[in-house]
Amino acid sequence: MSRVTIYRILVIAAAIGILELLCLIGTIDRITMQAPHLIARDLAAILVAGKLNGAIAKTLTNASVAFVLALTVGIATAVAIHGYRALRETLDPLFATYYAIPVFGFYPLLIILLGLGDAPQIMIAFMLGVVAVIVNTLNGLDRVPNVLKKTARIHGMGRLDLAFTVTLPYAAPHVLTGVKLAVAYSLIGIVGAEFIMSRGGMGYEISFAFTNFDNATMYPLIVLILLVSITANTLLSLWEKMLLTRRGYS
Repeated sequence: MSRVTIYRILVIAAAIGILELLCLIGTIDRITMQAPHLIARDLAAILVAGKLNGAIAKTLTNASVAFVLALTVGIATAVAIHGYRALRETLDPLFATYYAIPVFGFYPLLIILLGLGDAPQIMIAFMLGVVAVIVNTLNGLDRVPNVLKKTARIHGMGRLDLAFTVTLPYAAPHVLTGVKLAVAYSLIGIVGAEFIMSRGGMGYEISFAFTNFDNATMYPLIVLILLVSITANTLLSLWEKMLLTRRGYS
């Protein structure tokens, strides 16, 4: 275990310990929040009872669909526009300011276009994640050495062969940065959309629990979302580290 990892664990443990102490001595009252050990107990009880399995499955399934769409469309778009200087100069300012757009404001329009159900929520999450994938993939493709491209062309590789066998593998660490962001944005998009207008999913259950002062449901579900996001990003970070190690960067 690296020193940085140990420091991270210590910081998290210290934060949880301080929160536990504040809850136990009454600085944070029980109506506001229960102690972390009680949140862990309530989360275990929810998972064992299985009463919210449907809501959990709905959120994670929709987030996975949005993530796959963002990843597929994002990488394909980056490969398609990379190398076209005029197009890049046109789109780069739009990519740079994209996240200033209130994406959730499009939710009523998406309901009109896609109807009630999961589709508008998935589209919101997709819209949040896709640009992160595009920008980071373009960033990686920009760093591919020209000698690799010239060698590939000498061997008669077409545009798709060049992308799948040379440029994308070389740009993989940068692509993985976009992938990590897409994971977080997909979860944020789905949960946020479920808050706004949904009759199911973890976002709806958290919102319902909040309005009913049901901390035993609200905080465990929030922790579960955090655990899913942290686990996914940790695995991707390990993969990224392996790629960089193989290339001699660590």
